[in-house]
Formats: sequence, C-alpha cells, structure tokens
Amino acid sequence: MKRRDLERKLRIVGCYLKREGGSQPLWVNPKNGVVEAIPRHKEIKEPLEKKILNNLGAE
Repeated sequence: MKRRDLERKLRIVGCYLKREGGSQPLWVNPKNGVVEAIPRHKEIKEPLEKKILNNLGAE
C-alpha cells in the first residue's frame, strides 16, 4: 500500500499527524490516545499496514 493511502485511511477515522521530523512521523488517534510511528517508505508492506491500522483503531 502506498503511504499516502494509509495516511488517507487514518485521517478518515480521525487520526492526525502529531509531529513530523526525527526518524519517523508520529500519528495519534485522539479517541484512544494511541501514538504510532509511520515509516517514510513510499510503499508499506501489508503486515506493517495491518499492525498500524490495528494499533490506531482504524481497522
């Protein structure tokens, strides 16, 4: 999956970008307070995508 498509899914469920910089951008789900790092790769493999979506409650 493309990173921008993953970010679009996260925005749809209410997540937002907490900060950019460092090694990876951090995304937050304000409903449950979970913070997750999203890699900057153009393509994100399916197992990592599922882990990110599951941790942020977007699945």
